[in-house]
Amino acid sequence: MFDNIAPSYDFLNHLMSLGIDRIWRRNAIRVISDTDRPLRVLDVACGTGDFSIGIAKASSAESSVTGVDLSENMLEKGRKKVLKARLEDKIVLEPGDCEHLHYADGTFDRVSVAFGVRNFEHLELGLKEMLRVLKPGGKLVILELSLPRNPVLKFLFNLYFLNILPAVGGLISGDRAAYRYLPASVQRFPRPEAFKAMMAECGFCRVEDYAFSSGICRMFVAFRPE
Repeated sequence: MFDNIAPSYDFLNHLMSLGIDRIWRRNAIRVISDTDRPLRVLDVACGTGDFSIGIAKASSAESSVTGVDLSENMLEKGRKKVLKARLEDKIVLEPGDCEHLHYADGTFDRVSVAFGVRNFEHLELGLKEMLRVLKPGGKLVILELSLPRNPVLKFLFNLYFLNILPAVGGLISGDRAAYRYLPASVQRFPRPEAFKAMMAECGFCRVEDYAFSSGICRMFVAFRPE
C-alpha cells in the first residue's frame, strides 16, 4: 500500500494537514535533538525521510540518523531527498522491520517514530524492540495522530478524516483504499492513557504525552531505564 502511494505521499500529507504536520515535526525534533553532544538516532517507519532529514539538520555535525522502513518505494524517494539536502554523510535509509530490528542492544541514543507506530502489526513487539536498541537512559519520541477529546472537535475531525480525506486522497493518489485505511488506523489506535500504560508495561519509564492542535496529534516521550 505504501509503495503505491509513495509518489504523492508528501504532497498529500502537507495538503491534508494544511501544513500543520510540519509544526508537529519541528516540536518533536526539538525534543529529540536537545543536546549538543553527538547522537545516534534510529528513525523507525521513516517513510520518505522528512523526519530523518529534520533530525539530522537539528543535531550536531557528528550525529548520525538511520532510517528504517518496510516500503522500498518510500525509501527510494527518501534517498533522493537526502542527496538533495547533501546529508548523505549523516543519514542512511535502509529496509527494516521494527518488530525484528537487526541492530545490537543499546545501539542508539534516540529512537523516533513519526506517524508510523499505528501501522505496527504487533505494537507491543515493536515497542520492546525499540526499547532493546536504545542505550540505557536513551529516549523514545513518538508522534501520532489522535482523536480530540472535545466532542465538537471530535465530530468535525471524524467528518473530515472519514469522508473528505479518503475522497481527496484517493483522487490524487489513485489509491482510495489506502486513504480509507489511514483514518481507520487512527480510530483503532489505543487512546493516550492506554498507550502510555502499554509503553510502561513494555519496560519504558518516565512516560509522558503532549497534545498538539487540541489533541489531533500527540507526542509520546519515554526513556529506557538507566
